Amino acid sequence: MTNDLHRLSDLVDKLLSPAEALDHQRRESSKPLFDKQLFHGQSRLLVPCIREIQQEIAALKSEQASGRLHATRASYVCEKILAQIQAVQREMATKQIRESEPKYQVKQRKSLHQLYDELAQHQDWERRLAAMVKDKAFALEQAPQASSRQPLQQQLLALEGRLARCQQAMARLEKAILQLERKG
Repeated sequence: MTNDLHRLSDLVDKLLSPAEALDHQRRESSKPLFDKQLFHGQSRLLVPCIREIQQEIAALKSEQASGRLHATRASYVCEKILAQIQAVQREMATKQIRESEPKYQVKQRKSLHQLYDELAQHQDWERRLAAMVKDKAFALEQAPQASSRQPLQQQLLALEGRLARCQQAMARLEKAILQLERKG
C-alpha cells in the first residue's frame, strides 16, 4: 500500500507544473471545472484541485503511519483519487478544445440616448398591451358560453404575462438610466 501511495503522489506531483502553466495561460473558467462529488472545492482552476488530491494522499499516508487505515477505506479513497487524477488529465488534454470554445462577450454599455429610446419603445408596447388586455377582458365578460370563455381566458393570461414582462423590462431600463445619470 505504501508503494501505491508513493506512485499516486508522484503522478500528482508531475501534474502540478503543467496545471500551473495551463491555469496561468487560460485563467479562471466561467464555471467550476468539476462536479461537487468529484472535488469538494468548486474550483475554476486546476491547481486547487491538484492540491485537494495531494491532501487526500497525505491524509491516507498519515492514517497508514498511525495504523488507523482500514483496507476498505484505503480502497475507496484510492479509487476516488484515481478518478480525480483522470479527470484532471482529461481536462488538461482538452486544452485545444477549450481554446476554440466561444468566449463570453462583455456586453457593450448602451448610451443614455439608446436607453431612452428603448424605454420609449417599451412604453409604447406597454400601452398597446394594456389596451389588448382590456379588450380581451371585455370580450371574456361578454362571452355567452363557458366553452368559448376558455380560449379567451388563456389569451388574456398570455397577454397579462407579456404586459408584466414589458413592465419589468421598463423598470430595468429606468434603473439603468438612473445609474447612468448619477455617474454623469
